[in-house]
Amino acid sequence: MSNRRHIIFIINPISGTVKKSGIRQIIESQLNKDLFDYEIIDTQYSGHASVIAQEAKDKGAHIVVAVGGDGTVNEVARAIIQSDTALGIIPCGSGNGLARHLMLPMETHKAMDIINECNIHDLDYGIINEHPFFCTCGMGFDAFISRKFAESQKRGPVTYLENILKEGLKYQSENYKITCEEGSFDIRAYLVSCANASQYGNNAYIAPQASMSDGWLDVIIMDPLDVLDAPQISIDMFNKTLDKNSKIKTFRTKHIHVKREKPGYIHYDGDPVIAGEEVDIAVVHHGIKIIVNAHADKSKRQPNMVQNAFSEFFNDLSNMRTDITKQGRHIQNINKALLRKLNN
Repeated sequence: MSNRRHIIFIINPISGTVKKSGIRQIIESQLNKDLFDYEIIDTQYSGHASVIAQEAKDKGAHIVVAVGGDGTVNEVARAIIQSDTALGIIPCGSGNGLARHLMLPMETHKAMDIINECNIHDLDYGIINEHPFFCTCGMGFDAFISRKFAESQKRGPVTYLENILKEGLKYQSENYKITCEEGSFDIRAYLVSCANASQYGNNAYIAPQASMSDGWLDVIIMDPLDVLDAPQISIDMFNKTLDKNSKIKTFRTKHIHVKREKPGYIHYDGDPVIAGEEVDIAVVHHGIKIIVNAHADKSKRQPNMVQNAFSEFFNDLSNMRTDITKQGRHIQNINKALLRKLNN
């Protein structure tokens, strides 16, 4: 009886900012064909990756590899939860949140090395109002920004950050009633986010301590912000220190129910959808099999271009803040200066 594994690569040709023209050739030349029988399939429409992955799972495929961004990863992953079919990732998106959390290589040929090693772990995922998510979900400002980003013509970290800086000071906080294992409380918040993994993408860490194997969700509640807070919040996200910010409250739970003032957007892995006043979020412990990087070394994580831009800008920002009053025009000047730095 053959021990070869059947693996299917699902390529989203239009996701993210990375060109996919040479990926098929890299897969075909680098895949260990002594271990794998393989297929490569391109998606044709939104949601097609889920259809392909579901069919692959039903036929007993051992591994389905998402070749694309966070949206493609979510489509593939949600089709194979609670099964013996494992998820592989070749990151080609604009954020690559799950791949970065797992410390998978961003280079396709190195990602293929991880696929060939086929080190599979049982990891957690979350569910928000019946939508599976694997990195983060939430409501409030991050759901609002997810919608803005989805509507943007351009992708990438600069576009995402531009939306944050342009829209952040306009956004109004909301009232929430939160119920979890510890009880219920009312709070006014800028956002309520739940993290299964540590980051949104692009090494922007919303929950630096989050783990995908501990059976818990990290809940992040951001207090209402004033004009001085937005730049520091952004810097803390990229420096992995957001949990130390005085505007942030965090706790861990297996299940959380949120009642808000009115229906509005929620997001799951950056995908915005309209939901009602009641939002239910839970973790599913070890509910999905994922190929991981056995050689990951957190101490060797390299900053990306957004982090470098923030690092260079931090000293300038620190000096400017001493002269800022609580007039919006001053913080707008900071935001414009940061955008110029990012675009250089």
